[in-house]
Amino acid sequence: MSAGRHSLQVHCGRSVGGVADGAAAIAAYAPRSLSAQAAGFVRMVVAEAAPDTPQRAKALLFAAGKLARFGEQVGLELSPGVLLHRSVIERFILTGAGGLSPATRRTLRTNLRALARAIQAHPQPAPVPLPRERSKAPYSEAEIAGYLALAAAQSTLARRMRATALVCLGAGAGVIGSELRHLRGVDVLWRSDGLVVMLGGRRARTVPVLERYHEPLTSAAAFAGDRYLVGGSSPERRNLTDTLTVALCADAGLPRLQAGRLRATWLTDCARLIGLGAFMHAAGITCSQLLGDLVSYLPAVEEPAVVALLGGSDERARDA
Repeated sequence: MSAGRHSLQVHCGRSVGGVADGAAAIAAYAPRSLSAQAAGFVRMVVAEAAPDTPQRAKALLFAAGKLARFGEQVGLELSPGVLLHRSVIERFILTGAGGLSPATRRTLRTNLRALARAIQAHPQPAPVPLPRERSKAPYSEAEIAGYLALAAAQSTLARRMRATALVCLGAGAGVIGSELRHLRGVDVLWRSDGLVVMLGGRRARTVPVLERYHEPLTSAAAFAGDRYLVGGSSPERRNLTDTLTVALCADAGLPRLQAGRLRATWLTDCARLIGLGAFMHAAGITCSQLLGDLVSYLPAVEEPAVVALLGGSDERARDA
């Protein structure tokens, strides 16, 4: 290949031949479904975007053509400032592209937004990507055992029971934060062949307690009775669990006790019980949003089945 021919094909990292082919595709664009004015608008905006391949040029022409036709139908001015405004693009995708598949609509919106950015004299800065919140690391079985041992070694019975409830409710039922502060001893009861926690408030639900925590949580609930499990006279009191948390951080060999990690421990144990890891690996699913969509199609599960799956049965529940 000669040097001249090579320089024709590649210039500044872009294929000159591809640009020329793209320009040719733009110049030849004259669909019968569009008026001459609309076709001229499409050629103009796509030419300004300077697509570097014929395929990219055709994709942008297709998207701009759909938008121009929509603009003519609703009486909008065929100008970049009007049709390529973000609100008009959204209106077109929602109301003017209803007959297209969801994948095609997403592609159209992406290409139209790219056109809008390409023709802006002073484009708006791109949004700064924000880090996605990640799940906290769960505690190991040995670490949970260490926290329960520290709870059992507190100086008074009340402190022992409250510290035990803090660990058991977090790691055994995933209850933390304001829900934890509102729980009383009577909200922990034997039912459906297992130990459950009755949560009220905005997200009222019944949560089975993992079998490992049945005995210590039962003792803590019996001690609390009608009182709050983690102490205090009002659930609105702030920093209610701080004293208990500090007491459970006395062992230098244990990591700092964090509510988020206690809940992550419960979540991990439940995921292991239901085989979630194996299912997601087999299905090739990595996004939890998809799981939420799938759950909406599933029938409701009765409480005894949930307790048997997540909490484990106990003979004492049958006698209660």
